[in-house]
Amino acid sequence: MSAKGKVHHPLFARFYKRFAAAAMAKGEDAYRRRMLGGVSGRVIEVGAGHGLNFPFYPAAVTEVLAVEPESILRQGAEQAAAAAPVPVHVIDGLADQLPAETESFDVGVASLVLCSVDDQRAALAELHRVIRPGGELRFYEHVLAQTSRFARRQHRVDPIWTRFAGGCHIDRDTAAGIEAAGFEIEEIDRFLFSTSMLDKLASPQMLGRARRA
Repeated sequence: MSAKGKVHHPLFARFYKRFAAAAMAKGEDAYRRRMLGGVSGRVIEVGAGHGLNFPFYPAAVTEVLAVEPESILRQGAEQAAAAAPVPVHVIDGLADQLPAETESFDVGVASLVLCSVDDQRAALAELHRVIRPGGELRFYEHVLAQTSRFARRQHRVDPIWTRFAGGCHIDRDTAAGIEAAGFEIEEIDRFLFSTSMLDKLASPQMLGRARRA
């Protein structure tokens, strides 16, 4: 974070683009595709990165507002938007201050971003605000392990991990956060996924959908 309201992680952004390419090659693309299956209408994607989700949006999506605060990743998202199968508009913005009207979207998308927002509670509250009643939240995140031994290791390492990973945390109970924000989880799949020994502690992941009542 370089200034209040601005996100600037140039070294991490460049590393993340390389790491993400390796993850996609090892099967992460299938999880992203599953996350977006059946999505339709107006969509807001929070922390869109450099646009890895864009190729997987179904034709029933009428518009994607892609919010990304990191400038290098946002430039990549703008390039990816030009080749997307649906209309994608990329903008600068923060998850806890979404530049969008209340109840104006059918679906919210959060993938591998709720780990790194400064205030997860505020980010989820903003998603709840901008998604219409009855709308969906689609999520794909790495999370706190369900086994106590693994979770203790994540807690111990997290202060070091987050310093070198652009603010990412490996020990957040994001499913509980989603429910606390007022969403009802309708489907959730938990699994392990990693690309190497370097990211084993981030291998507990979840994918699913929740609905705003």
